[in-house]
Amino acid sequence: MTRRTVVGRLLAGIGVLVVLGLGFAAVRRVQQRSAAHQAQAVYYCPMHPTYTSDRPGDCPICNMRLVKREETMASHQPSAVSRQQKHELKDICYMHNCPMLKPGQQCPMLVMAKKGEPVTCPICGTHVAEAAPPPQSKKILYWTDPMIPGYKSDKPGKSPMGMDLVPVYQEAVAGATSGASPVGYAPILVTPQKQQMIGVTTAPAATRSLTKTIRTAGRIAYDPELYQAEEEYLQALNAWLGTQASGEPDITQQAARLVEAARMRLRLLGVSEALMADMARWEGPDQRLLLADPQGGVWLYAPVYEYELPLVAVGQTIAVEVPAVPGKRLEGIIRSIDPVLDPATRAARVRAVLTDPDKLLKPEMYVNASIVVPVGDVLAIPAEAVFDTGLRQVVFVDKGQGLFEPRDVTVGIKADGLYELKGGVAEGERVVTSGNFLIDSESRLKAALEGLTPSTDAGQESGAQHHEH
Repeated sequence: MTRRTVVGRLLAGIGVLVVLGLGFAAVRRVQQRSAAHQAQAVYYCPMHPTYTSDRPGDCPICNMRLVKREETMASHQPSAVSRQQKHELKDICYMHNCPMLKPGQQCPMLVMAKKGEPVTCPICGTHVAEAAPPPQSKKILYWTDPMIPGYKSDKPGKSPMGMDLVPVYQEAVAGATSGASPVGYAPILVTPQKQQMIGVTTAPAATRSLTKTIRTAGRIAYDPELYQAEEEYLQALNAWLGTQASGEPDITQQAARLVEAARMRLRLLGVSEALMADMARWEGPDQRLLLADPQGGVWLYAPVYEYELPLVAVGQTIAVEVPAVPGKRLEGIIRSIDPVLDPATRAARVRAVLTDPDKLLKPEMYVNASIVVPVGDVLAIPAEAVFDTGLRQVVFVDKGQGLFEPRDVTVGIKADGLYELKGGVAEGERVVTSGNFLIDSESRLKAALEGLTPSTDAGQESGAQHHEH
């Protein structure tokens, strides 16, 4: 073998080794890039965040479409908070998908709050009662899955739905409720994810200045019957006054009986005692019951339902709008209220005198009437927070940490979309105003399941039967 042949073979071998090395390096880089891509591409279920996958698809638990988990910015802390403030404040995560993906940007769901300070999520308004989690020194009664009413476990782990079990603490259970729950209801625990999904919102019970507006359809009076009754009363009154000078007791007594009968008829027709006292000084019956007077004065009759009658009184101002004359608005003073209700409509007529200087109003013309009644400063809650079952009124109080407690409440006047609160909820407590239909259904279901479950451990179940979750 010649020297040239040996050198050629050596060069060929070196070339093969170089090619193999370059190929191996290229394959290695491809594998590293694939592994890095796979490490970044993590998909999870929004309803069950504990389930993850390295590829898109559907959640095997709830069949929801998996969502790609983007890189979080947990390592980036706000630079404007001092060391002392960081010691006093606590970062709160509200379990939203953070859209902030660039370094140096602050998550909009991050709220700085003092320990124990009540706060709400700036994105969805979810209420969080305390910034700090429950102390670990509290005794854990059992573990539960908020998605499965009545489910309990004596140790942590996974629920049958694959979710992490949530601890229920003794202090949270024993001190969460102010009393026994309404019959057929039970306190429930709703996770922040589920609250966001069903759109739970809350509002505090607060002192507010309420104004009740009573609206009704009135008509301009045309009342020949009352006109005739007034004429009979005035004639009887004049006759009685004339008999007093005659010195005949029998005639005077008979005239007095006629006056009293005429007064009773006027009362049944809705004339007040004060109006009859004014009528005694009239020369004749009120012409405004038939036609408007030269100054444009007319009588207004407006029915008011019996549940609103306690708010109406003689002397209040009543305003009317005339559909026949758009933009026309008049005011008058209530002079009397019928003492007897109409059995068909369950309403009593309110009588008021209106002044119509333009003489646009005609007898039997319909108008829209309203009476504004100031209720005053009262403790109130939004009307949508109250469930009226027919036998009771129920609200759900947000106790914090996802615990919602049903309460019996006593409500008063409904005005401006609010209910006057007379008992059941203290000022400052938050009640559920949206999403409470689903909370009500779950509370009833939980109460029904508790009623079907026999008590096997009296020592443990008696303390938590009405307060689990």
